[in-house]
Amino acid sequence: MARQQERARRTRASLVEAAAIEFAKRGYAAASVNTILEGSRATKGAMYFHFQSKEDLARAVLTSAIDSFGEITERWSARTDLDPFVVLHGLVLDIAELFRSDVIVQAEFRLIIEPEFYADVQSGGGQVWGRTAHALATRAQSEGLLRDGVDPAKFTRVLAASLAGRRYMADLIANSGHIAEWFEESLEVILDAMASPEWLEEFRRTGWPTIEPLVAD
Repeated sequence: MARQQERARRTRASLVEAAAIEFAKRGYAAASVNTILEGSRATKGAMYFHFQSKEDLARAVLTSAIDSFGEITERWSARTDLDPFVVLHGLVLDIAELFRSDVIVQAEFRLIIEPEFYADVQSGGGQVWGRTAHALATRAQSEGLLRDGVDPAKFTRVLAASLAGRRYMADLIANSGHIAEWFEESLEVILDAMASPEWLEEFRRTGWPTIEPLVAD
């Protein structure tokens, strides 16, 4: 029984990964179920054992991407020992790396801009990391690191829109190699406009620090 369960788990994971590759490359409407089956080396019967339809498979990709974003945000949310903007910088760079190297996350970004999945934007990966970004901006405000009158929600909206635009441009020019640099640039431009003069003065003098791993108690 345990062996059969492990085989089923592997088959399901292979189908999700193969689907992500196809969705990332072609989008949802043009994605071929046959290509997904070839990539996963699963039979059609195995696919329909795990997923009722192509849409069901796409939603499994979306869920898997949310899990990836959740792991990263949990890790950075634990860094209460660091300046909130330093934590946000680390989070942004990790998100950039996901977009560069994780086909599940690449597929999620492609799927949520298609009509069939517009509603999923409200519960997708962007919302997961966006909540953490908002919490960090709120913390920065409480610590006097934002300019007077700056709304943490506005800070988060502008950052999210900028990163989404940079990610979209990376797709248009087929170049994700510099996405971390672009994301960092977006964050720094927003901080230049919204961070407190005192924080900016210190940042211009020292730059982003090297972050040591968090040691468990």
